[in-house]
Amino acid sequence: MIFDALSPIAFQMGNFSVKWYGIIMATGVLLATMMAIFEGKRRQIMSDDFIDLLLWAVPIGFVGARLYYVLFEWGYFSKHPDQIIAIWNGGIAIYGGLLAGLAVLLIFCYQRMLPLFLMLDILAPSVLAAQILGRWGNFMNQEAFGAKTSLSFLQNLHLPHFIITQMYINGAYRQPTFLYESFFNLIGLILILSLRHRFHFYRQGEVFCTYLIWYGCVRFFVEGMRTDSLYIANTIRVSQALSAILIFVGIGLIVYRRLIIHPKWYLAGSGLKYPYQR
Repeated sequence: MIFDALSPIAFQMGNFSVKWYGIIMATGVLLATMMAIFEGKRRQIMSDDFIDLLLWAVPIGFVGARLYYVLFEWGYFSKHPDQIIAIWNGGIAIYGGLLAGLAVLLIFCYQRMLPLFLMLDILAPSVLAAQILGRWGNFMNQEAFGAKTSLSFLQNLHLPHFIITQMYINGAYRQPTFLYESFFNLIGLILILSLRHRFHFYRQGEVFCTYLIWYGCVRFFVEGMRTDSLYIANTIRVSQALSAILIFVGIGLIVYRRLIIHPKWYLAGSGLKYPYQR
């Protein structure tokens, strides 16, 4: 028996609808900010710095996420330019938001004279936590799903009934790719949080590198299962290509900074006993 899907609308105020997607995204941003502030205190970074960064990074990140989507769907938007700003109809890409947010962080750290790799180490787990939560916004909107599957397959995954019901989309059950990405990124977040303060395990910048590698791997494989991917020349999935680049960059940075740059570089100016903290 198929029951009605969950409504994407949380509540209405007159003609104004508040959607679960927006609530979940806002909660993710709040969670990421709180995590960053808490960790920043351990690293002697003022909470005001994270609040100020948030005020710039979030709006610019959303603009970047939209522009990224529009760019790779230009065939449609070039014919419907009035839809470019119609973000309420869907169409944002997390990689666009991450790239825009990174650009903001680079400028912010330069202006505030903050150590870039330290800030990246603090922010990476926070961003990953927001991404984990944000995928449940896709769940409420019945988007970011995979190919058709069977009811028995979903039941064999021992999923709660409300997830199975929500995965009945356009007359067929779908692979819950949002859940795969959220679940495996949660494992990655737990690993990073468990290891980042272990003595002599990470050097500065390597929490961020771990994020790049882990998220890149998860997104690469999950993206291959999705049915709504953005493409380059109708053949290459954009997010898979970018995920492969992130993996390469993460591994390359660790190798370069450990084997090529002298280890004492990590301790320069830190005044601490081991390189991760500064």
